[in-house]
Amino acid sequence: MEQQESILRKEKYPAKAHCAKVASYLHSKQSVSSNAVIYLEGQKTKLLEDNDEPQPFRQRRPFFYLSGCALPDCHLTYEISTSTLTLFIPPLDPDSVIWSGLPLLPPEALKKYDIDACLPSTHLPSHLSKLAQKDPKPYLYVKGSVLTEHPHSLPTDSELLQPAINNCRVTKDAYEVALLRHANAISTRAHTAVLHAIPSARHEQDLEATFIASCISSGAKHQAYHGIFGSGENAATLHYQHNDQALDGRRNILVDAGAEYECYCSDVTRTMPLSGAFDPESANVYKLVAEMQEAAFAMMKAGVRWEDLHLRAHEVAISGLQRLGVLRAGFSAEELLQSRVSTAFFPHGLGHYLGMDTHDTGGNPDYGDQDLLFRYLRIRGGIPEGGVVTVEPGVYFCRFIVEPWIKGEKGKFIDAGVVERYWAVGGVRIEDDVLVTKDGYENLTTAPKTIEEMEKIMKGGA
Repeated sequence: MEQQESILRKEKYPAKAHCAKVASYLHSKQSVSSNAVIYLEGQKTKLLEDNDEPQPFRQRRPFFYLSGCALPDCHLTYEISTSTLTLFIPPLDPDSVIWSGLPLLPPEALKKYDIDACLPSTHLPSHLSKLAQKDPKPYLYVKGSVLTEHPHSLPTDSELLQPAINNCRVTKDAYEVALLRHANAISTRAHTAVLHAIPSARHEQDLEATFIASCISSGAKHQAYHGIFGSGENAATLHYQHNDQALDGRRNILVDAGAEYECYCSDVTRTMPLSGAFDPESANVYKLVAEMQEAAFAMMKAGVRWEDLHLRAHEVAISGLQRLGVLRAGFSAEELLQSRVSTAFFPHGLGHYLGMDTHDTGGNPDYGDQDLLFRYLRIRGGIPEGGVVTVEPGVYFCRFIVEPWIKGEKGKFIDAGVVERYWAVGGVRIEDDVLVTKDGYENLTTAPKTIEEMEKIMKGGA
């Protein structure tokens, strides 16, 4: 933690290193000329429809990756041949200063960001003209960046840059890992605050408010995604969104929520007992999901195929569900695996890449896969060293999914009578964010996870 704080406090976001990484990829993988220029446009200020208030601002991720700048209405150029990164920021507007105060000025931007030059955006057309006069340089930009607004006579390409940035974003440098670790630390405090708040909470939104308030007070004003606070059978809906139901009479609440810090995400899920202690059925399922996660962790290292991790989690799920009596004992583990009946209870993929987006770039999913076991995987193939992934197995008792299986030809594998005892459990998911290393992994998530830890906190423990 001390090393993480030191990196974030003493160093700048490594924008130029990211530019060089992308340039190297473009040259080696796509044979792009070394005299090309990268141009990107940041997100623009947009007003709410029929309103003079701006929409909530979210910087375009490719732009932030190559600049570290989260301001609206900015632009950048990166000259590959000279490794020169120039940031263009909005000019000083006296009328705006009256209402909003002084903006960031170019001298301040040079101190704050890892750039070579900073100019007002009004200088962008002349900057492009000067580049065009030197020698012909192809311009590379992402679709959505309106390069045509600015006069120039250079060839352009809008296809090559986005895939290059997406590929480079998969592996994280030390500064990015520090940001992800810090976002996780904030989320840990927020999940712990939820555990403390459960005894006095009455509705799902009470706990959502507790989580968000904790994040904001810890310096994270934005959530990485819309949090999931699903109690009772709502926990069986994978991306439950309402967060407005009463908690009374329900066993557990599934909390899938994470802070965003400096444009980097955390993604953490915990399933918590609303009574302060897990009932037997909930404890059974929780222990099984924890076993699934540990089995995936045991295989985690650079180069491992994501499909193999996912398959192993299903094998553990089948064994556990058979042990609980949910899946009938008269069938072999291989027969149950081949039937794909485990997808009725674990229907999603094991996880996804994490970075500036919750579902980060580079996963190469194949949602057209006819095999139910692998169709919803957000990652396919080997995981590189330096990648950050979520590991989030779950077991759910969703009537919409499970009942058709019970009524169908493969219903012979499921004991409907036993399932009746588990509907009220809803669903259990446990999710951590891990950095993949050469020979293993590092878990960036430290939120309370074991049954003993959570129950102790809810009883007033530290």
